[in-house]
Amino acid sequence: MDPIRNPYAPGAGQRPPELAGRDEQLRAFDVVLERVARGRPERSLVLTGLRGVGKTVLLNTLRSAAVRRHWGTGKLEARPDQPLRRPLSSALHQAVRELSHPNPDEVDHVLGVIRSFAERDAGAGAKLRDRWQPGIDAPAVKGRADSGDIEIDLVELFTDVGGLAADVGKGIGIFIDEMQDLGADDVSALCAACHELSQSGLPVIVVGAGLPHLPAVLSASKSYSERLFSYQRIDRLSREAADAALSRPAAEEGAAYTDEALAAMYEATGGYPYFIQAYGKAAWDLAPHSPITGEDIAVAAPEAEAELAVGFFGSRYERATPGERDYLRAMADAAVEYGDDPVGTVATADVAGVLERKPQSLSPARDALLKKGLIYSAERGRIAFTVPHFGRYLRQRG
Repeated sequence: MDPIRNPYAPGAGQRPPELAGRDEQLRAFDVVLERVARGRPERSLVLTGLRGVGKTVLLNTLRSAAVRRHWGTGKLEARPDQPLRRPLSSALHQAVRELSHPNPDEVDHVLGVIRSFAERDAGAGAKLRDRWQPGIDAPAVKGRADSGDIEIDLVELFTDVGGLAADVGKGIGIFIDEMQDLGADDVSALCAACHELSQSGLPVIVVGAGLPHLPAVLSASKSYSERLFSYQRIDRLSREAADAALSRPAAEEGAAYTDEALAAMYEATGGYPYFIQAYGKAAWDLAPHSPITGEDIAVAAPEAEAELAVGFFGSRYERATPGERDYLRAMADAAVEYGDDPVGTVATADVAGVLERKPQSLSPARDALLKKGLIYSAERGRIAFTVPHFGRYLRQRG
C-alpha cells in the first residue's frame, strides 16, 4: 500500500489521526471550561497513566479546547533539575498575550509581575549577566511575587493573572506535562496556589499530566490535594476504541482491516495508543493491498517490534547503568515468577529474591530508576515499570 498515504503517527506526543477513547475526558473538560467562565468553582485537573497511553496528546487537545474558548493558555514540561519559576513565567507570558486585554497599562502591570517572579530565580543581588531575561518588555513590579518564597509568590502571581482574565470574562489555563518531576517546594507551592484560587473563584486552572504515582506526590506535599484536583487515570483503549483508532483513518484513505486483522492488532498492542500507531504504520507499509489481513499483521509485527525496541524501549534501557539494568531484568523475572497483581506491580522483596540480594543493598539502584522515571512506586514496598510491555521487552532481550 502507498506509504505516502499512511495515516498513522507513532511519534512522542504527536496527535494520532483518530483520538479514540477519550470522549469522556473531552466532555468533562468542556464542562470545566464553561463553569469557570461563568464564575462557578471548579477543581484543577490531573491526568495520570503509563508512558505511551497518550497523556501528552490529550493534554495538548485539552489546551486546544481552551484556546477555542479564547482562553489564555501556556504549557510547560517539568524537569527534575529545573525550578518552576522560569518555565512557568514563559507559559504565563504567552497566556496573558492570548487574552487580548484591552487595557495596555493593566497588561503591562501583570507582565511586570511575571517578570518580577521570573527574575527572582537568580536570587537577591545577582549581577545582570546572571539574571535570566524572560523576554518581557514591561518593567519588573517590585514587591509583588518576588519575595523569594515560592508559595507566597505563586499565590500573588496567580491572583494578578486571574484578575486580568476575569476583567475580560475569560480564563487562564496552565498545562504542565511530566508534573511528577516538579521539585518538592514547587509542588507544595502549586497546591497552595490552586487552593487559594479555588477559594477566590478566579478563572485560573492547572491541568497536569504525569505518571501513575503523581497523586501520591501531590498528597505527600499537601494533604488537601486529594480534594483539590480532579484525577483522571488515562489507560489503554478498549477493543472498540482501538479498532476505531485503526479503522477510521484507514477508511479515509479508502482502506480497511479484516476482523481477524483487528483482533490480531489488539492482541499485539494491548490497546496502548502508541503501540497501535506503531503497528498500524508497519502494517500499512507492508500490506500489499486492502483489506489488511491477519497475515499482514503477522508479517508486520517483527518490523513494528524492532522499531519499538529501538525508539521506545531501547532508548529508555540505555539510560540505565549496568546495575540498574540488572534490577530492571529482575523486576521482569519477578513479575512472571511472583506475578499476582493485575496492575503489574511487583514487591521489592521479590526483586531482591530474584537477585539473591538483601533489599537494602538494592535501594540505590531502585532510587536511581525512580528518579529516571523508568519505574514508579504507588504504594510502599511495590514497584512497576512506567512503560507498558517493558518487562516483555527485557525478557525477550535476554
